[in-house]
Amino acid sequence: MSVKFSGDQNLEANLIDHEVTESLLVPQTKNCKRWLRVSMYAIFVIFCQPLATILGRLYYENGGKSTYVVTLLQLIGFPVLVLFRFFSRIRQPKSKDTNFSQSPSFSTLASVYMCTGLLVSASAYLSAFGLLYLPVSTFSLIMASQLAFTAFFSYFLNSQKFTPFIVNSLFLLTVSSALLVVNTVSENTTNVSRANYVIGFICTIGASAGIGLVLSLIQLLFRKVFTKHTSSAVLDLANYQSLIASCVVLIGLFASGEWKTLPSEMRNYKLGKMSYIFTLASAAISWQVYTVGCVGLIFESSSVFSNSITAVGLPIVPVVAVIVFHDKMDASKIFSIVLAIWGFLSFVYQHYLDEKKLKTCQTNPVEQNTQT
Repeated sequence: MSVKFSGDQNLEANLIDHEVTESLLVPQTKNCKRWLRVSMYAIFVIFCQPLATILGRLYYENGGKSTYVVTLLQLIGFPVLVLFRFFSRIRQPKSKDTNFSQSPSFSTLASVYMCTGLLVSASAYLSAFGLLYLPVSTFSLIMASQLAFTAFFSYFLNSQKFTPFIVNSLFLLTVSSALLVVNTVSENTTNVSRANYVIGFICTIGASAGIGLVLSLIQLLFRKVFTKHTSSAVLDLANYQSLIASCVVLIGLFASGEWKTLPSEMRNYKLGKMSYIFTLASAAISWQVYTVGCVGLIFESSSVFSNSITAVGLPIVPVVAVIVFHDKMDASKIFSIVLAIWGFLSFVYQHYLDEKKLKTCQTNPVEQNTQT
């Protein structure tokens, strides 16, 4: 009897050691896959957002005048993601969890998609006005202030903690945008009136605040509503909120009568009809891929981190704008770019510290169980 008991103890000890070993290996594998996804989403954000902004300005520069069209470009590319959504569903293994109590109801999902869609459409329309009246380099640098707005809204919605590095990041990005405001008069060498220039500033800041609110709200939704964190939830949110926002903008396009001018706008486009279609199609796809990357980073990390990755791509736009649109690159704008990059690096370092702390908290309980 004693021999059997000793054998059971050895078997139990071996099982415990096996479980501890698996618990150490599985999180490392999951963490590696997670950072691969984060890298993919970051590439989407860093490259597609500047490309879409440049294409939007290219539309204005060559005869385009419809702000509703530029707004729609940011939203209407979502059907491209249907195929991606289909293949991601095939690759995703079927869940063995039979607990469906966590799945949100239809009315809850409809309310979520409706609210976020309306906010996204308003932010997109304001940014279209800002891009119309401001040089693209100034517009992109002012949009960096969305990180400050995201942190502000996340403080109330997601209990975001303001560490010294985050405060430093927000301060630098705010100063970076403020420098552009001070330099407004000297930079306004275009035919845009000073009143429209001010409207462009206000609309861009409003769009930045709206994006910050949407990102913070999405992070809250992933904690409270989308408790089953899957790639399908990310894509569904991106698709349905874009669908709602696109419908709202289309109503505005037809109600305002701007749709009547689009055929003549295409005929008179300086680069030709095919370039007109290609510019609009490329901008729509770029904006939608950026949206997926942005929402994906919120899903994998936080809204503030998602916005900080967006800030990485913003300095790309002024450099390209100098080459393509011959925007003025003076000392204040260069200093503003340096501050924006510095602010981003400050936040990334804080995110690294948070990840390191989280990893330490996860490994300590395993070590204690091993000792036990």
